Amino acid sequence: MSEAPTKPKISASRRLTLKIKLLKAATVMLEKEKERKCQERETTLSERLPPLQLSSVSMQDLQALCKELHHKIDVVDEERYDINSKVTKNNVELENLSAKIIELKGKMKRPALKRVKISADAMLGALLGAKVKESVDFKANLKTHKKEEEKKEEVTDWRKNVEAMSGMEGRKKLFNAGQ
Repeated sequence: MSEAPTKPKISASRRLTLKIKLLKAATVMLEKEKERKCQERETTLSERLPPLQLSSVSMQDLQALCKELHHKIDVVDEERYDINSKVTKNNVELENLSAKIIELKGKMKRPALKRVKISADAMLGALLGAKVKESVDFKANLKTHKKEEEKKEEVTDWRKNVEAMSGMEGRKKLFNAGQ
């Protein structure tokens, strides 16, 4: 029996209007996020760098200010270089680890499993390896219950023994057996 395809619970036009509304809301949220990031950047820059007041500054003060700014640039450049070297080191390590993972995945291909009839001894040997030196005989460990066989008289075919029973010896055997 083939199942009939289920109809969507929402009509196509309704679905389309919902998609349009979601896209409009997403664009508005994206613009707000951009504005927020821009404002954060401006506030952090204003905190870290005070505005320069160059009016009525002597030449020596300007030179001192330039030296100070060069020193700050050097410090920031050193930090940037350190962070950049850490990032490249981490990227190289990530690439090496991902290559090792791919290599390990490539080596560990799972074979198609087949049903195999195997004895209990062979299965234990495969599971336990060299730990099992002698073969384990499960049947020997089971309790044995011996049935006492009832003594049954052997029913023999009389035609086969006709020759053995003929004569005096045969009659004597029958006589002795009856007693």
